[in-house]
Amino acid sequence: MSAKRILIVEDEQAIRDMVMFSLAGAGFEVEAAADVRQAQSCIAEHLPDLVLLDWMLPGMSGIDFARRLKREDLTRELPIIMLTARAEEEDKVQGLESGSDDYVTKPFSPRELIARIRAVLRRGASAAEDEMLCANGLTLDVASHRVSAGESLLDLGPTEYRLLEFFMAHPERVYSRGQLLDRVWGSNVYVEERTVDVHIRRLRKVLEPHGYDALIQTVRGAGYRFSIRV
Repeated sequence: MSAKRILIVEDEQAIRDMVMFSLAGAGFEVEAAADVRQAQSCIAEHLPDLVLLDWMLPGMSGIDFARRLKREDLTRELPIIMLTARAEEEDKVQGLESGSDDYVTKPFSPRELIARIRAVLRRGASAAEDEMLCANGLTLDVASHRVSAGESLLDLGPTEYRLLEFFMAHPERVYSRGQLLDRVWGSNVYVEERTVDVHIRRLRKVLEPHGYDALIQTVRGAGYRFSIRV
């Protein structure tokens, strides 16, 4: 089983380095961002399994960023643990009402933080463990992020995986390039629409040897559709 990927969004380098060291030692894959802009880039490149989010960040607060993540389709189910020095009950309530799954006050022990992370990940895993998307023998296991064509395991990049997951969850409907950017990349990530075409080609290339590339149809003048009616 692959290591869980944790994104730390923390502007204080000493805390960021300490948390990264502790989580790496506990077997997690770790990425770090010093502000919301960097965090958005990390999420667009590779969706993490959980976000550790500092409350006080430059530019946009962690509370506002958590609310934004919970509004977007791509990140709505992404677990968030808020990290903050604000320990009043009212602050904790505000943090949890933003959509955060847990709230850890500074200073904290690395052991406690790791235990909290594992508890939140277990809750998420139990909710998604039975979710499978299937289409004509193409299977996507949401829990393990594995895609198989019959008995063959397919090697997809993170963006191609998210595209395929979105398509398989929303079959027979046409989506424009702009809609796919909003749903798969996120509405606050600024990339050109032709980026969609590049990743569609990559996805089709992986599916083609197994005959599944035809499931992703180009609708002239409109966008793309995932259809089992081929």
